[in-house]
Amino acid sequence: MNKSLKNRNNSRSRPGIVLLVTVVLLVVLSTLGYTLSTRVAAQRHRDQYIIDYSSARYGCDSAVKYALATLEDIDPQLISRPNEPDFSDLFCLSEVEYQEILEQWSIENQLTTFNNGESFNDMIGINDVDELDDTGSDEFGIDGFDDYGSLTISGPYGPPWPFVTEPVEFEIGSAKVRIEIEDENAKYPLGWALLKDGKVKREAEAGFETFCEMSGLDAEQIDALKTELNEIGQIKMFAVEFKRTTRTIRTPIRTAPSRSSTSKSSTSKTPRTKVTRQIVQVDEQISEQTAHFAELFHSSLIDTEALAVPTIVSSSRKESPLKYMGTWGSMKVNINTAPRHVLEAAFIFGGDEVKIAEEIIQRRRIEPFADIQDLKTKLFRYSDSIGRCESYITTLSRFFTIKVTAVSGVAKASSVIAITKDGAKVKRIAVING
Repeated sequence: MNKSLKNRNNSRSRPGIVLLVTVVLLVVLSTLGYTLSTRVAAQRHRDQYIIDYSSARYGCDSAVKYALATLEDIDPQLISRPNEPDFSDLFCLSEVEYQEILEQWSIENQLTTFNNGESFNDMIGINDVDELDDTGSDEFGIDGFDDYGSLTISGPYGPPWPFVTEPVEFEIGSAKVRIEIEDENAKYPLGWALLKDGKVKREAEAGFETFCEMSGLDAEQIDALKTELNEIGQIKMFAVEFKRTTRTIRTPIRTAPSRSSTSKSSTSKTPRTKVTRQIVQVDEQISEQTAHFAELFHSSLIDTEALAVPTIVSSSRKESPLKYMGTWGSMKVNINTAPRHVLEAAFIFGGDEVKIAEEIIQRRRIEPFADIQDLKTKLFRYSDSIGRCESYITTLSRFFTIKVTAVSGVAKASSVIAITKDGAKVKRIAVING
């Protein structure tokens, strides 16, 4: 009786056991399947990223070669902008203020030269009823000029500051490439905060403070940047004036040991050296310093990510303190292409910086300054102050950066090349790949 009851209970529990085993097997198999598919997908993603990055890197490197090869033919020419708003104060304008300037500019000039000299009425077809909406306004917003199309404030060369030429975009294989050339002499040389000339230390500190405050950095950010620069200053100080120097070079002279000399006597002798002296030219010293500080300013000693945090972002512009900092070892500021806060920092070395900067901004819109003597002549009231700043200013940019970005799929490759250009002669200073 007990045996038959036990057999009956066992027979009843078998379907439950089978169901449990089946469920467990399904869970295990589904887990294994999910894990396997996840790993396969991750591997495919990694493989695809490697392919995309290889394409992006190839496109970037090819674009760099193209840019360097064509750079000799680029001759940046300053343009006249007498009736246009100046780019000098864009760094501190909010997007609302920026749009208000565009609107005011549009109203004052009635956009008569908006489309290659074509009048505003002709451009929008004011006599064509198809150009008007139900409210009687045209697509450009006649009553309020709400939409300005491609209307932007020109930089000193035409494209938006600090571009020397309009950015170029094209494709190399599957990579979309963008090339930008920026004027580094239009930016505040960060090395000025590390000048080793004690006579101008106070002015250098004042200029640095002025630039940082006008750039929108708060006290905490300024102190952090000072600390970082002090660490760099312990490695090397910055200079803006050089003289030809003599470099002493000692090279060991290797001589064959005499047969009669013993090993003990030969080791006790002082090694002979040959002393030679080499004249180091000014250009060579400048190149060495530029390369050295380009490396230091792009090392982990400077928190460039914090300085690059945008203060203003819109479809037409992107502002940040780093945008206005020369971090490649440049030494001089071009008065024809630098914005207001950079000009004021430069002329603090001589005084009257606010008045001089304003005069420069108003005059260069009509005609760029030919040289420093031209500046002294036109601003003769401040000739003494200008004279004390000659080591820090120029009227012709020779220092540029080429920024190349290539995107393929989800991968991105970039290169930044700092170069000096004197006529057709191009010299590479430093390269950073990302």
